[in-house]
Amino acid sequence: MGSYAIFIASLVLAGCGGGGGSGSATTPPPAPPLKLGFAAVASGFDSPTFLASPPEGTDVYVVEQPGRIRKLVNGVPQAPVLDISGRVSSGGERGMLSLAFDPQFAANGNVFVYFTDPNGDIAVERFTLPGGLAPPGGTESTAVRVLTISHRAFPNHNGGQLQFGLDGMLYIGTGDGGGGGDPLGSGQSLDTLLGKILRIDVTSLPYKVPPDNPFVGQAGKRPEIWAFGVRNPWRFSFDDTTRSLYIADVGQDNREEVDVVAAGAGGLNYGWNLWEGATCYPPGASCNSAGITMPLIDYDHSDGCSITGGYVYRGLALPEIAGRYFYSDFCGGWLRSFLVTEGVAVERTDWGITQVGNIQSFGIDSANELYALTSAGGVYRLVRQ
Repeated sequence: MGSYAIFIASLVLAGCGGGGGSGSATTPPPAPPLKLGFAAVASGFDSPTFLASPPEGTDVYVVEQPGRIRKLVNGVPQAPVLDISGRVSSGGERGMLSLAFDPQFAANGNVFVYFTDPNGDIAVERFTLPGGLAPPGGTESTAVRVLTISHRAFPNHNGGQLQFGLDGMLYIGTGDGGGGGDPLGSGQSLDTLLGKILRIDVTSLPYKVPPDNPFVGQAGKRPEIWAFGVRNPWRFSFDDTTRSLYIADVGQDNREEVDVVAAGAGGLNYGWNLWEGATCYPPGASCNSAGITMPLIDYDHSDGCSITGGYVYRGLALPEIAGRYFYSDFCGGWLRSFLVTEGVAVERTDWGITQVGNIQSFGIDSANELYALTSAGGVYRLVRQ
């Protein structure tokens, strides 16, 4: 286990801003000072890209980009419960990028994994981890391919998020296929699964398309699509309390954004590649916001270069920050948050925490406590100082 050094930021919740964007609001009433920090939990992971706990369980699992899943026990990474590194193309933005535990994991041991295969294609596969305690290499024979999306033109913008919604459906965030400016035209095209949030039913395989998906039965439109117009959604998450969906979408050259909508709002267009954040794309072009769901917040590249989406905090350890969405930027390395009140981002807070390095992903455990994962292989938990 790494050192238990805590990096401290002291802030009055009412007083700070979090960069430019479209979510301006009046200043909320003063709140008591609160000190937060990151406590080192573990180190030595090989480019960790995701962290999660199974439903009804307390174990913590970490995904490594080269193609492994390890359980974390008392701060020590264990031997992989799944190692498919021989079938994963890894490097840059490719690799094993996330996992999602089946809502019935306690009964069936199923876990869904998102990775890029040796062709560079996006792959979603289901594996079975009996009790979550399978020995190294013991689960490969259970692999079932759920979905393959061709992704061979460019190596970047692979998306990477899997998340089960409150409706029991599996949501999948895909990038636009790579290259600058969406040369494939994926974001606004409804006949491709790239540049989308997808929604499928995996209660049995082959997967089924939920009949209430917004484009079911419409010619030339893929029925798996739940939302479109995203560039490279590097982490989306659901807030179970407000039933809202938060999408952090990585920008092109100028702006990073967070979109916040009702979880049940399907068929929305988030604008790419007509809009980058809350500005027309390319810069100087004219564009129309009709039919576009604009970001709740965005910020320019004086603050960073690649947003890392996180979670709304719902843990018990820090009740003062309940309901606030936490996020970071891979280049900026900071930790920021905001609270959504009547559709407006308020209490936009920069916590002044930059010492842990490049935050490339977040995760939550079964107690809804928040973790940050760094490119240097560290796992940190958000704590009170």
